[in-house]
Amino acid sequence: MLKDAIDLSAVRRVLVIKLRHHGDVLLSSPVLSVLKNHAPHAEIDALVYHDTRDMLSGHPALSQLYTIDRQWKKLGPYGQFVAEWQLFLALKDRQYDLIVHLTNHKRGAWLVRLLQPRWSVVAAGNYGKWFLNSFTHRHALVPGGRRHTVEVHLDALRRLGIQPGTHERKLTLIPGERAEAQVHDKLAQLGLATGGFILIHPTSRWMFKTWPVSQMALLIDRLTAAGHQVVLTSAPDKEELAMLEQIQGLLKRPVSSLAGQLSLKELAALIARAKLFLGMDSVPMHMAAALQVPTVVLFGPTFSNEWGPWQVRSRVMATEMSCRPCGRDGCGGSKVSECLSMILPDQVFAEIESLLQEVSA
Repeated sequence: MLKDAIDLSAVRRVLVIKLRHHGDVLLSSPVLSVLKNHAPHAEIDALVYHDTRDMLSGHPALSQLYTIDRQWKKLGPYGQFVAEWQLFLALKDRQYDLIVHLTNHKRGAWLVRLLQPRWSVVAAGNYGKWFLNSFTHRHALVPGGRRHTVEVHLDALRRLGIQPGTHERKLTLIPGERAEAQVHDKLAQLGLATGGFILIHPTSRWMFKTWPVSQMALLIDRLTAAGHQVVLTSAPDKEELAMLEQIQGLLKRPVSSLAGQLSLKELAALIARAKLFLGMDSVPMHMAAALQVPTVVLFGPTFSNEWGPWQVRSRVMATEMSCRPCGRDGCGGSKVSECLSMILPDQVFAEIESLLQEVSA
C-alpha cells in the first residue's frame, strides 16, 4: 500500500500545470478526467500557455482555464510584471489543495512554493534539489521513450494513490458549436459530406518530421485514382503553406484544400468529419485520436511508443533502422529524415485501404 497517498475527500481545488506545446497539452487531458472521476466534488483548474488553450477549453472536467501569454514579454518589464501579478493573484484566490505539475518548467516549482498547496506532485528527474524539494510527491520516469506520454502524465496521479481505469484514459477535445457550424458551411461549399473524405495534414511544426513532397503527391494521386476524396490542411505558417503549394503543383487531379484557413477548433471539427486521417507526428494526429477518427501516421526520428496515436484504430508506419528513433532533426542535422523518405507511397496506400476496410467491417 502507498503510505503517503493523499486524502481525496480533503481536496477542494486542484491546479494542473502543463506548459508545453499543443500536442503535449492535449495528451494531458485524461489527467483532468481522472481527477474529476475520482474526486467529483473537487474543482479542477488548468494552467497552460495561451496559444495552447484550445486543446483543453470546453473540457467537461474543467472549472477554470488560466493561461500564460508568451507575448507578455513584449509589454516591457512593467507590463509583463502586471500581467504576471494578476495571474498570480487569480491563482492565489483559488486556494489550491493540490497542484499537479506535468512538466519540468521552473514556474511550476515557484507556484508551488508561493501558493503553498497541501500536496503537490511532479516527475522526478535531473532538475536539481531546489526544484524537486518544492513538491511533496515525486514520481519516477521510465527512460528511453518506452512509455506513452499519456501514461507518464497519469503516473503523477498514481503517485498520489489514484489508479486510473482503462476507460478513463481517453483524450478529450471539444471543437465547440461555433467551429462545428463554420466547418459545416465550408464542407458544403466544397460539396463534401461528413465521412466522405480523407483528411491529409502533410506538415508539422518541425519539418524534419514530414514526408517528401513528391511521395505525398504520388500517394494523393493513388487515392484519388481509387475514388477517394481528399482534403488537405496545414497551419497558416509560410513554410507549411509553401509545402502544400508544392504538393498541389505535382498532382494529376486537384483536391480540396483548407490549408491555413482554419483555427485549431475548426481543424478539430473538420477532422471529426473525416473518414480517415493521415499525417505526421504532430498535434493534428493527436487531435484525430482524441476525436476517434481512424488514423494513419508516418513516424521518422521520433518515438512512436511515446507519441503515437492514443486509443484509436490506427496504423503507425516507420522504417526499421538501427538508428531509429534517434530524436534528431534529420540525418546529420540536415532536416531530412531518411527513415521517413524510405516509406513508400504504395505501402501507405495499402495501410489506408486496410484500415478503412477494418473500420467498415
